Amino acid sequence: MELEFDVRMTANVLYDYMLRHTYYSASGLIGTIVGALMIVCFFFRGEVIFLIAGLVILGYLPWTLLIKSRRQMLSTPAFQEPLHYKLTEEGIEVSQGGEAQKQRWEDMNRAVSTQRSLIVYTSRVNASIFPKQDLGELVPGVVEMISTHMPPSKVKIKL
Repeated sequence: MELEFDVRMTANVLYDYMLRHTYYSASGLIGTIVGALMIVCFFFRGEVIFLIAGLVILGYLPWTLLIKSRRQMLSTPAFQEPLHYKLTEEGIEVSQGGEAQKQRWEDMNRAVSTQRSLIVYTSRVNASIFPKQDLGELVPGVVEMISTHMPPSKVKIKL
């Protein structure tokens, strides 16, 4: 079985990926906990500085990720043109402008999903992002292909 599709990276898709990646990391989790604790302290102590600090901490990360996703979208030439993906029995091949790269399924770190995308991590920080809007009716087939070729412990996809 082979699946082929094109994806066009957008700032919103990139932002969705960055949010998922960041909030599932230790720093994102710690930042959220600290911000929430500051707001809880405001309710117990009544000092407005705790509320302000909590709101700043909770709002800082999403805001900076939004700005970063917009900048990265504009500054990355590969995002200006569609990426062509081919999922095969051996792995994932991505091509653009006559150049192609292949990754074997056994080299993939993990696969996750967000409300907008399917994400297959090719390393701890790099990933292939498949926006669901670009996949259309191929979403179930792509999920099946990923789930078939990667160990269940590495696949955390919810539809």
